[in-house]
Amino acid sequence: MKSVVGVVVSNKMQKSVVVAVDRPFHHKLYNRYVKRTSKFMAHDENNTCNIGDRVRLDPSRPLSKHKHWILAEILKKARIYVPPSAADVAANANIKSEIPPSSTS
Repeated sequence: MKSVVGVVVSNKMQKSVVVAVDRPFHHKLYNRYVKRTSKFMAHDENNTCNIGDRVRLDPSRPLSKHKHWILAEILKKARIYVPPSAADVAANANIKSEIPPSSTS
């Protein structure tokens, strides 16, 4: 087996991630390529992956009933939304209240 590249869709397990791998599949009747998705469970020793990360997986010996892949590297980290804290919101409100409104004459 060779390495595959996919996107992390779940990291809720300890030291494990689920990676969705897309591959083109040729439909013989319509003579078009269709996207097919396979989900693989992979071993993530340090719990470094987040949902949305693009990763490369290498095959390994069976680690459990469903895990036969090891996380080789994280190719691209996902951008994670961090909601602003209450202190940040209050600070922005104070800054806006200190700026005098501009007069249009």
